[in-house]
Amino acid sequence: MSDQTSSPTLTRPAFWRRGLAGLLDFITVFFVGGYAIGSLTGETTNNGFNLNGLPALVLLVLIVAYFYFGWKVWGGTIWQRILGARPVP
Repeated sequence: MSDQTSSPTLTRPAFWRRGLAGLLDFITVFFVGGYAIGSLTGETTNNGFNLNGLPALVLLVLIVAYFYFGWKVWGGTIWQRILGARPVP
């Protein structure tokens, strides 16, 4: 008798999809989050935003939180879902 307890294997999408999704996620969160924080703190310029000190730290925390929740809680970030770059069981 053989005990076959197999865990589901994950099929990894192509590297270029995962890499492009990560890059686009970072760019999206950086610009959307940066502009939103800049608007709330009055640190917008004619060319976008210029964050210094605490607002810059808040943006960094926002970026880390986005990737953490995207990977661990929501099952994929926005661009992973768009590009089909999430691991599929």
